[in-house]
Amino acid sequence: MSAPAQRITIKEVAAAAGVSKGAVSIAFNHKPGLSEATRERIFTVARELGWAPNSSARSLSTRRADTVGLALCRPARLLGLEPFYMDFISGIESVLAERSCSLLLRLVSSLDEEIALQETWWRERQVGGSILVDFHRDDPRIGPLKELGIPAVAVGHPDLTGGIPSIWTDDAAAVAEAVRYLAALGHRRIARVGGPAGLGHSAIRERAFQDTLGELGLQPTPPVTTGFAGEEGARATRSLLLRRERPTAIVYDNDIMAVAGLGVAAEMGVAVPDELSLLAWDDSQLCRLTHPTLSAMSHDVHGFGAEVARELFDVIAGRPVRPRPVMTPSLTPRASTGVPRAVAG
Repeated sequence: MSAPAQRITIKEVAAAAGVSKGAVSIAFNHKPGLSEATRERIFTVARELGWAPNSSARSLSTRRADTVGLALCRPARLLGLEPFYMDFISGIESVLAERSCSLLLRLVSSLDEEIALQETWWRERQVGGSILVDFHRDDPRIGPLKELGIPAVAVGHPDLTGGIPSIWTDDAAAVAEAVRYLAALGHRRIARVGGPAGLGHSAIRERAFQDTLGELGLQPTPPVTTGFAGEEGARATRSLLLRRERPTAIVYDNDIMAVAGLGVAAEMGVAVPDELSLLAWDDSQLCRLTHPTLSAMSHDVHGFGAEVARELFDVIAGRPVRPRPVMTPSLTPRASTGVPRAVAG
């Protein structure tokens, strides 16, 4: 019978990384005092040796810096269908795995429920920090969570996040690119199906959409706001196509609504792209599986989630962070957009 494998110790990890045992402890407790290069070297050595800190021992002396909280105010059914959050969470998890940390994910029904949940997590020492998403204008979470003192990173424009360290994608620039592209194809009646009016990023996109129409001398279109579910996108598309002067192009706030809109166009006998061009936000596998394939605004959602997680660890460690846009979604043209028939003819 073979002898049991010897357990790797923190002393061996420290020796292999060329640092002290204290430095290893600092790295895994996400405290300041190490360069980023040294911290990453310690994580790499620990991973290669198969060593992880004893989480139960750590929790006796520290707040659970090995656990990150994320609350989503979304229906469970929709979350399972929405590729964006699956990619975003996988990006977060990729960074947590490097640091032997875990994600505490909860779905909530309201922002008030999220505030109560964050307070419980922090006071009961369940998390070392939280990722905050889906900011609203005058978001009610800002005051209570700043007063609570929980380390947090806000995914949203600084205009929405009230001084909480923030990271975001430049949606306004991306919307402007989408509208200019459609206008260059010859579209003059362009509509947008947006998410809930209260969501800050939806409002930012709508403002950029209307501003760009104005700059190009195109007629402003009334906002069409709805939820992110497919049936809501279908309903919005149907209402647009029943208008006396229906649009020749529609921009959607997510991929699920765009796929549903493509189905409605087929149902109503509207040819895509000859009579109607469709463009989705958040490119995903869904956009490549439809017929015709859907043009989309693309960005690395997995990489964005990873960057958000790294930013949170900087906040937890007390390192200075600055608000910044991480990336700008870019246009990926596919078969669902083209020159409208009236122009082509």
